[in-house]
Amino acid sequence: MLTRKVVTVAAAASFFYGAPAALADEPDIGVGGCNTEWICAEVGTGGKPGGRPAGGGGKDGGSGKPSGAGSAEPVGFMPCEIRKLDPQPGPESDLWEGHKPGDGAIYVNTCADSGAGDGTDGTVGLAFWAADQPPLGVPPEVLAQRAVDQMLLKGPAIGITPKPGGKGVVGMPVYLWTAKGPETYGPNTASASAGGITVTATAKVSRIVWQMGDGKTVTCTTAGTPYKAAYGKKPSPDCGHRYDAPSSTTDSGTYHVTATSTWTIGWEATSGQTGQLTEVRDSAVDITVAEVQVLN
Repeated sequence: MLTRKVVTVAAAASFFYGAPAALADEPDIGVGGCNTEWICAEVGTGGKPGGRPAGGGGKDGGSGKPSGAGSAEPVGFMPCEIRKLDPQPGPESDLWEGHKPGDGAIYVNTCADSGAGDGTDGTVGLAFWAADQPPLGVPPEVLAQRAVDQMLLKGPAIGITPKPGGKGVVGMPVYLWTAKGPETYGPNTASASAGGITVTATAKVSRIVWQMGDGKTVTCTTAGTPYKAAYGKKPSPDCGHRYDAPSSTTDSGTYHVTATSTWTIGWEATSGQTGQLTEVRDSAVDITVAEVQVLN
């Protein structure tokens, strides 16, 4: 079980540069706008964290490399892996979670959102304590997301009565459904591998929320039942609606129906780890609903 905590700036700088000598040259190191849950390093004066210091490459002949550092590449170019923090933080560090140095170790996940932005400019990685050496290379969580990225997950393939282009009647049952397929309802399976580990992810729609355009919402935990003429005026057994007013009461003259799928994605790694991800997709159609005209 991995637990995540705050890391000291000194430890972060030592990790980023690979040696305590980086501190001896007294670069301008600080947390700046970094989120304190992450390892951050700011280098130079007025420059971007992990990037070229102010004045680098100018008339002063600056190389753009911070003193004591071997590279001026942005932090985003750090390898995606799990590393043991070196040197390890002192026994007073909260990272130890009550453990003593030597009881497990502090590691850094450089794959954990190492990009800039959202208050985490200069992020190197996320630090955590672990009793045992985590698998080196890409964490299974990252492989799981890579597997999901290979899937083509779509919003519902909307089926509805009345059909778009047709005309329904106020008070009549409205059937709601989606065509079942790997891309519209699941299951959808994909795998990703790295460093001797393979993660297989399986995505299924766990629910569809229908915004009916009349201010009402229908939540369905099934794909719905496609309408058949034999059903007549029977309501849908699992996913349906009734309109109380004609669509002519709206500004557009139609009801804009939006169906939003929640994809629940379970994943499992050959190394034994498991987890779950969530993705959301939506689709929409416009339908017309009229009042019954009664002849006198």
